[in-house]
Amino acid sequence: MNHPTDRPTNRLASETSPYLLQHRHNPVDWYPWGEEAFARARAEDRPIFLSVGYSACHWCHVMERECFENDDIARLMNDFFINVKVDREERPDVDQIYMAAVQAMSGQGGWPMSVFLTPDGRPFWGGTYFPPRDIPGRPGFPRVLRSIHEAWTDRKESILNAAGELTGHLGSIGQIPASDGELDASLLDNATRHLTRAFDPRHGGFGPAPKFPHPMDLRVLLRAHARSGDEHALHMVRFSLDAMARGGIYDHLGGGFSRYSTDDEWLVPHFEKMLYDNALLGSTYVEAFQLTGDAEFSRVAREVFDYVIGRMTDPEGGFHATEDADSEGEEGKYYVWTLDEIRSVLGPDRADVFASVYDVTARGNWEGKTILRLPKPLDEAAAALGKDAEDLRRELAEDRARLLEARARRVPPGKDTKILTSWNGLMIAALADGAHALGEERYLDAAERAAGFILDRLRTSDGRLLHCYKDGKARFNAYLDDYANLIDGLTRLFEATGRPRWVASALALADVMVAQFLDAEQGGFFYTGVDHEALITRPKDVYDNATPSGNAMAATALARLARLSGRSDLEEQARRTLRSVRLVLEQAPMAAGQSLIALDFLIGPSREIAVIGGEDRDEQVAALRAIRSRFLPLAVVAPTPPEPDDQAEAARLVPLLIDRPAKQGRATIYVCENFTCQEPVFVDRLAEALGGG
Repeated sequence: MNHPTDRPTNRLASETSPYLLQHRHNPVDWYPWGEEAFARARAEDRPIFLSVGYSACHWCHVMERECFENDDIARLMNDFFINVKVDREERPDVDQIYMAAVQAMSGQGGWPMSVFLTPDGRPFWGGTYFPPRDIPGRPGFPRVLRSIHEAWTDRKESILNAAGELTGHLGSIGQIPASDGELDASLLDNATRHLTRAFDPRHGGFGPAPKFPHPMDLRVLLRAHARSGDEHALHMVRFSLDAMARGGIYDHLGGGFSRYSTDDEWLVPHFEKMLYDNALLGSTYVEAFQLTGDAEFSRVAREVFDYVIGRMTDPEGGFHATEDADSEGEEGKYYVWTLDEIRSVLGPDRADVFASVYDVTARGNWEGKTILRLPKPLDEAAAALGKDAEDLRRELAEDRARLLEARARRVPPGKDTKILTSWNGLMIAALADGAHALGEERYLDAAERAAGFILDRLRTSDGRLLHCYKDGKARFNAYLDDYANLIDGLTRLFEATGRPRWVASALALADVMVAQFLDAEQGGFFYTGVDHEALITRPKDVYDNATPSGNAMAATALARLARLSGRSDLEEQARRTLRSVRLVLEQAPMAAGQSLIALDFLIGPSREIAVIGGEDRDEQVAALRAIRSRFLPLAVVAPTPPEPDDQAEAARLVPLLIDRPAKQGRATIYVCENFTCQEPVFVDRLAEALGGG
């Protein structure tokens, strides 16, 4: 996005967040979140205007362009309010609290989030995007500013009372009433029924537009199928994943998924690309490939991971946060095509074939341009063209590469290069799980580099995590999901490599997480640590949104780590966490997908698989790939590390490796259930040992 740079800068110029820096030339007297802003508000008895967004947010850019760069509107803001700008990705704790307030006041939320606070931080009025002048159904921002100022001047006492009541309500969010029911498979069956009712049988996915991918819910259905053989559960997953991968929400040239689709049929995305979406969807496509063997799911997973490694990886090893929806001030401009552009790159004959497959027409399918999509599966497209499917597949791969090269010469969308611990944890887990399943060691290399970077650069000397890294600086106390996601990623990285550093770090972080975040009275975990900055309430994150809830990931990570390490205290915390949110699992399962994944794992029957390396390291890798080629959601895997010096440490941390020798110098696999093992086998008998599970 282009910004006027001839204006003086405001206080945001000293920040590292790309989103905050986008606003550094606004005529608004912005403050970053902090005591300086609140002290001035208290001293001058002025309300605070809090604006929350993120760098890839299209409507955030629009409101900035229309309102925050408008001198007259900025004057009203500066005269009447203390103005605070927050990057929701840096301060998800602030975002959670005030988003809950906006939803309570207006019935809806989103970004940009616009909230008015008392000088001590209590919210009393809010909304999302406001235009620069009145439009039908939405007041202009100047009218809002004047109305709030008049209300503060004339009716302050009533505002303070309302703010107090709302703040009291916010304190109760996340406190779920106790439920006496069991934690058993009936909750998974109930979730499947809810998802079946919400399923879109025509276009896939769940519910009407805007359509979000729902990766956690799709993974619940995979587990429901594995547990009960429910064929419709598998159909919902296959149909949805196929529809998304053929739709415009998927980048057919560069790989990776956009945030969501604005229509029912996955055609028109909101073009921003988020690291977390691609981590979660990458994991989902890997699991679908493991269960079905469908090569298309494998292809999509590879392209997602290749996109992240190629476009979203920092030179130091961590993964960047987002790519913008806009380039040159227009949403989607980087991604869309005209028929003439396609012809200029491919030539008329190849272009006509490509256009017929990818829905490219002179008229276009979106605002006169074309968003590439596959209206029908490639085999059907080949039949319609009278071509051999494999020949067409090769031809299209060449064409996509040429178009990608041409697209790379365009002005790219902006990128938010900050590195977030929580989102990196999700991607580390996805790459670790996908590496052996897809036969790609380089995915493991990328996951290990990222994990090493986080542990080396976003951890304090006393073992605490930090949340965010940008421009050589790590900042902000880590939140619950930073710990939970990273613990899960490190655990899965150990399962893929056997290197003791990863499981040792996971165990150390689990102990910090329990000490810092545990709700000893109600069970589960708070979102912020015990010594975190005092906010108007201490949030508790129990509902999945675009990412899994912190409590769900804590239960997932602790359960898996407990099965590897034999730490029964960690498993008990996982169970207690799920018991604390059981009512959510029962009554709102579509907001509890990750908790249901954790539940499926905990109720088992669990499997523990030790993969002991022999004289040939490649044979152990082959065993790991054979295991990871199968969908085994109830299993943990413990390989011996490749370095002999690490093997004693690995066995100390993971009891499954104790007294499990390699037989005849060959890679040897011990398949166990609840730490009771079958006779060891070699790779050629692994399928027999694993049976149907």
